[in-house]
Amino acid sequence: MIKSMYPYLVTNGNGQEAVRFYEKALQADVLEVKTFGDMPSQPGEEMPDEMKDRVLNAHLKVGNTDFMISDTNPGQPHTVGDHLSIALSLTDPDLTRDIFAQLAEGGEVVMDVQETFWSPAYGQVKDRFGILWQVNTVTE
Repeated sequence: MIKSMYPYLVTNGNGQEAVRFYEKALQADVLEVKTFGDMPSQPGEEMPDEMKDRVLNAHLKVGNTDFMISDTNPGQPHTVGDHLSIALSLTDPDLTRDIFAQLAEGGEVVMDVQETFWSPAYGQVKDRFGILWQVNTVTE
């Protein structure tokens, strides 16, 4: 079952500023802000200090609509026009993979569906119309 669909804005290292801006401008409720520094550490992989305060995921509520924000990794390209995606939350990993595959037809897989620390099935795909989708299984 599809649980929800919402806009997901990717910022270029100024995610904290964007959260404050949209909180004020849109009268948004900030439900959660996680930084890259909040992520579980990976053995043998040291996180650069400049990355620790960047926004991994911010969850805002604007009226009845969810709105997410995340920063790019340092050095990752940030192209205006590619910084907004649609996030699709589903409750079943098999359905997540199926919808991902359908969106990928004639498109480009950015990140294949895989298990992450927040989801049993998450992937990113740019469809044939150039729309970037984040397809995610939620367990809550």
